Amino acid sequence: MDRGVADNDEVTSLSAIGGSAQNGALAFATTHWSVVLTAQDESPAAQEALEKLCRTYWRPIYGFVRRQGAAIEDAEDLTQGFFALFLERKDLNTVRKEKGRLRSYLLASVKNFLADEARHAMAVKRGKGQRLIPLEEIRERERIDVERSDRLTADQVYERHWAFTVLEQVMTRLRDEYRSAGNLRFFDQMRKMLLDEPSRPSQAQVASEFDMTENAVKQAFYRFRQRYQTLLREEIAHTVAMPSDIEDELRHLIAVVRA
Repeated sequence: MDRGVADNDEVTSLSAIGGSAQNGALAFATTHWSVVLTAQDESPAAQEALEKLCRTYWRPIYGFVRRQGAAIEDAEDLTQGFFALFLERKDLNTVRKEKGRLRSYLLASVKNFLADEARHAMAVKRGKGQRLIPLEEIRERERIDVERSDRLTADQVYERHWAFTVLEQVMTRLRDEYRSAGNLRFFDQMRKMLLDEPSRPSQAQVASEFDMTENAVKQAFYRFRQRYQTLLREEIAHTVAMPSDIEDELRHLIAVVRA
């Protein structure tokens, strides 16, 4: 996972991420969480949007359950079961009225879920064999945070996994854009420059590799950073109910990854 985005580039500055209010409002109009909260009853569009969000943001839930002491297989079953039950719930009216944020809502939901022994047992049973959430990558990726997670509370594990899932989604979207344009190799070099990796190439090296001037590389990197910042705001917007929540969520994300 591209964890260096936050650690070395500090998720870029708040002022740079800011962007125009008009662009933010336009991007926000079609966000997944806003579709869920504004839909009448349980519309197909709302259900599809909620499922997409759950498939994207399952890892913080899994991390929370694991940190609460569940074994790997039990945590997998609980995570699958939690989302299976969550997607069947018809009580989103409360969060609609409060215009809550998905991050906070999911955390409160999983806490209530784990505290209810009957639902807990039902979820384990229902979670077995379920493949609603793509958990097959867990055992490989879980090792990344195992040492640090031992020093964190379950809430902190949840918040950390949430923040890095957002950042990973952003980088994946950016990579897909460059791949579609046939510029995947160039993306890899821009990413290294953004993350300030040990193998980070100099502008002169990139210019030589791609037969560009150093000034052209500088401009390309500037556009890369700008696009990254735009996608970061869009990804955050997908998880909040109001455009005014984006800045608060952004500050929260930065605080989490800097901790």
